[in-house]
Amino acid sequence: MDKMEITKYVVGPVMTNCYFVANKDTKEALIVDPGDEANLLIDRITLSELKPVAILLTHGHFDHVGAVSELKDEFDIPVYAGEHEFDTIKDPHINRSGFFDRVPTVYSADIPLKDDEVIELAGFKIKVLFTPGHTPGGVCYYFPDENVLFSGDTLFYNSVGRTDFPLSSGEALIKGIKEKLMTLDDSVIVLTGHDASTTIGEERMHNPYL
Repeated sequence: MDKMEITKYVVGPVMTNCYFVANKDTKEALIVDPGDEANLLIDRITLSELKPVAILLTHGHFDHVGAVSELKDEFDIPVYAGEHEFDTIKDPHINRSGFFDRVPTVYSADIPLKDDEVIELAGFKIKVLFTPGHTPGGVCYYFPDENVLFSGDTLFYNSVGRTDFPLSSGEALIKGIKEKLMTLDDSVIVLTGHDASTTIGEERMHNPYL
C-alpha cells in the first residue's frame, strides 16, 4: 500500500462508509460508494487537492449512491458499477431511495463491469468480484497489489449483508462470499460499507454466517 492512501467518511442517515482511494504519487483518486453529503465530500476532495478520476459503486442502494450525481457533475468523472446492478440503481423501489422520508430517486451509472474483469484506474489494478445477494448485481473491488478489498454490504465484521430487500438472496450472498472472497488470502484488509473494517482471516475464523 506504499502509494495508496485511503480516507473514510461516514455519511448519511444509515452511517455509510464512503472511501477516497488516492494515489499518493499523482493525487489521482477513486471515490467508492458516495452515499450522501455531496457538499462535504466535494469540500474534502478540494481541500486535499485530490484529482478524482472515477466513482466505483459496490451496489445501487440509495445509501451508497446518493451523492453520485453531484460528484459526477462536479468533477466530470465516470461511474462504474456491476453489469447486473443497473436496474437496482435506476429503480426507486429496488434502490430504496424513498425511505427515511426521502424522495424516490432514479440514479445512474456509466460503465458496466463484468465478473473477474480487471481494470486500471488512478494507477491501481482493480479486480471486480461479482457478489450478488444483498442486491442482484453487487460487486466487491479487490486491489491485489495493495491487499485491500472494498466489500460494500456483502461482507461485514463478523456479519454479512441483509437479504430481506426486494430481489435479495441469502443463498446467493453466502455462495458469493465463499467462492469469491474466502478464496483470498487471510491478510486481505476488508473495508466494509458500514461499521468497522476487518480481514478475510478474521471472517474465515469467526464469522457465524460462514
